[in-house]
Amino acid sequence: MLVLGTIAWAAAWRIGADSAVYRAGALTLLRGEPLYDLEPLATLPDWVRLPFTYPPAAALLFVPLAAVPEGLAWGVLGAVSVLALAVTIRVCARDSCRWSRWGVVAALTVAALALEPVWKTLFLGQINLILMALVVVDVLVVCAPGRSSRWGGVLVGVAAAVKLTPLIFVAHLLFTGRWRDALRGLGTFVALQGLMFALIPGDVAKYWTQAVSDPERVGSVHWIFNQSLNGLLARLSGGASWAGPAAIGIGAALAVPAVWLVVRLYRRGEALPALLVTAAYGLLLSPVSWSHHWVWAVPLAVWLLGLGRYRLAVAVTAFFLIAVIMFVPNGAEAEFDWGPIAFTLGNAYVLAAAGVLLAAAVRERLRLSAGAPR
Repeated sequence: MLVLGTIAWAAAWRIGADSAVYRAGALTLLRGEPLYDLEPLATLPDWVRLPFTYPPAAALLFVPLAAVPEGLAWGVLGAVSVLALAVTIRVCARDSCRWSRWGVVAALTVAALALEPVWKTLFLGQINLILMALVVVDVLVVCAPGRSSRWGGVLVGVAAAVKLTPLIFVAHLLFTGRWRDALRGLGTFVALQGLMFALIPGDVAKYWTQAVSDPERVGSVHWIFNQSLNGLLARLSGGASWAGPAAIGIGAALAVPAVWLVVRLYRRGEALPALLVTAAYGLLLSPVSWSHHWVWAVPLAVWLLGLGRYRLAVAVTAFFLIAVIMFVPNGAEAEFDWGPIAFTLGNAYVLAAAGVLLAAAVRERLRLSAGAPR
């Protein structure tokens, strides 16, 4: 990725739009200019027309990207992302001697690059793989069951300061009984917001009073690549105003089986599947979950490999490799004219995640009814 980044910089390739936004946010902060008044930011290259949609603390954490040219910044971020992917796979495979060897981890990392959420994250210069690694290391290593660390929850708090969606993992720590780690995670998040308020109070106020409540700032909610409950209902309703509240209602209803399942799995010593349930629920609940946010497919496949469930692992891999949403008519208002087949394919990630979550909860309930240990 560093070599590609160097080539991209030298050849002036138009690649890595999101990494350009990260870098522009950092440059804007360093110049003392407002982050949310101008869309797009003046520090962006002329071929990127995107707003800065992240919390103010993200601009501070992106400052290292300001030290390198835009094309090279994409390469640096890509290299760190691939490393983060390898770390995630290693942590998720550590209970299996066969799959946790570094040579196997390297092969799995290369194979994972073919999955739509992964390659799209790298192509756009997104930060999803890095945030996932922060959460996985924090929840499964630093905050591992039976382990006490004064740093537990901190990485989750940092991840949430870059994008708000990792806040769901603060709740995960709380519901699984690690309340001190949950408080540290929330405290880290709040402390970073407080630091930014001391540095740029106007931007912080504008973000939390205006920008944070406007999901349309990141793109059309009904666009096919928003694979969340909110996106599904926006497409189903033709963009009706009731779609958002309905998505919140369905998300609240899904919280009951999701939380119950997380607690059951964790108490049984299955920390990784418990984390995967929380990740899936968070993707469904978020107002906007772009398809490249679904990088959690990788630890899911690795977990299945570790269990010896090879057919299921292949099925998950094939699902995100083929990525049928890439081939369904979309853009403008094409999503509003879908028939039943296009609707099913165009909401594949949402429907699959919701279906598997409910099926897993039902299966666990049946297991409990059959006399399985609590």
